[in-house]
Amino acid sequence: MKPLITVFLLCIAVGLHAEVRLSAIFTDGMVLQQQKNVPIWGWAGKGATVSVGTSWNQKTYKVKANEKGIWRVFIQTPEAGGSYNIQVSEGNTITLQDVLIGEVWLCSGQSNMEMPLKGYPAQPIIGSTEAILESQDEQLRLYTVPRNPLLKPADDSKPSQWKKASPEDVANFSATAYFFGQRLRKILKVPVGLIHSSYGGSNIEAWMDAAWLADLTDIEIPQQEEGLKDKNRQPTMLYNGMINPIAGYGIKGIIWYQGESNYERPDQYEVLFPRMVVKYRELWGDDTLPFYYVQIAPFDYASLPPYYVGGKYNSAFIRDAQRKSLAKIPHSGMAVTMDLGELNCIHPAKKKEGADRLALLALGDTYGINGLNHRSPVYERTEVQGSTVVVQFNDAPLGLTSFGKEIKTFEIAGEDKVFRPANAIVKGKAVIVSSPHVAKPVAVRYAFKDFVMGDLFGVNGLPVSSFRTDDW
Repeated sequence: MKPLITVFLLCIAVGLHAEVRLSAIFTDGMVLQQQKNVPIWGWAGKGATVSVGTSWNQKTYKVKANEKGIWRVFIQTPEAGGSYNIQVSEGNTITLQDVLIGEVWLCSGQSNMEMPLKGYPAQPIIGSTEAILESQDEQLRLYTVPRNPLLKPADDSKPSQWKKASPEDVANFSATAYFFGQRLRKILKVPVGLIHSSYGGSNIEAWMDAAWLADLTDIEIPQQEEGLKDKNRQPTMLYNGMINPIAGYGIKGIIWYQGESNYERPDQYEVLFPRMVVKYRELWGDDTLPFYYVQIAPFDYASLPPYYVGGKYNSAFIRDAQRKSLAKIPHSGMAVTMDLGELNCIHPAKKKEGADRLALLALGDTYGINGLNHRSPVYERTEVQGSTVVVQFNDAPLGLTSFGKEIKTFEIAGEDKVFRPANAIVKGKAVIVSSPHVAKPVAVRYAFKDFVMGDLFGVNGLPVSSFRTDDW
């Protein structure tokens, strides 16, 4: 009988000591944010003591799993470098190899963020072949969070793998994220890690937690999956499956490219977008976490179902919501794409230009590189002087330019609220706007069309966002 008792007791002991495991985002080849206390987490047996050893300082951290078997430990990272190993043990041992220390960015949004470097069918990315061919870089690491819309917040994401930049892997990775990371690598000369979590066609509310939306009566949070269509558009479902499981991973900042799927609801977006940024910063425990985003490009939205035309279905209103969000979101910046839009394609082929503008914002503001004029000029105020309007701009230290071309995208309105084409002349950091048909102007709009090519820039070459001075 003693052998049977021994076997029985051994089975109990094995049951009490579940093998330690890590969250899916922690794999060989990962990049950890440099010079920061970053978390590593996973699961083990209830109350088990987990040891985490880091090779860069030969230090061992110990943490006890809670009653649900969840454990989380913060480790101190050194200056950029590597590669290193991390050992996680509690009965069994997991060794994470080829770990780099550097700069890590989360890259999220909808299809213009998701669009791979190789392009979409019949929708190219300019320069993609050369970029793919020249992409080999062992210190640029890529991680894609798999698509996973869920009804409730998940503890873990679907399995994925950190990969080194190579032609095969870069071709299928986000073009915007890749070009952004490549520019950081070139300038900062440290390892860069990109965490890509996006889903084409997604609304912003799909990327938000239910508690953040509870006061909005016009947003219905799904309660069951049966019968649900377009889960990428359902409130909370992408947050639940693709953000909550990675929340807290050590990052330097976030880049975001989304808004197309909310273009019919610009007023609501003005509430949702800044709120989402605040809540993401709470998730990461950093109210100054850099957040840089791309303003959606001009496009003929009336060409897509349900073919809305007129009023606030003009996508200039959602671009304006994004522009106005700059003042509501500190430690942020907006990459303007008024010169990159395409009449018949919602996915601009010039992805590198947009990504480079995001990188400029990061390099200038987050990394403090001096000498950069890295922002697009921003509308500040107007002053009516008789039959003319003087439009003043910020973030234009060297003034404005149209590169010698006539400016054709300003409009001006009088008390009748009818906008008419206007004459526009650049004067330093201001534009003088007038029309022979408007004797007493009260409002000005610039490039305020669904599809339009911007024709006003800073001397730094960055385009001015479309804007309006009215609230009609």
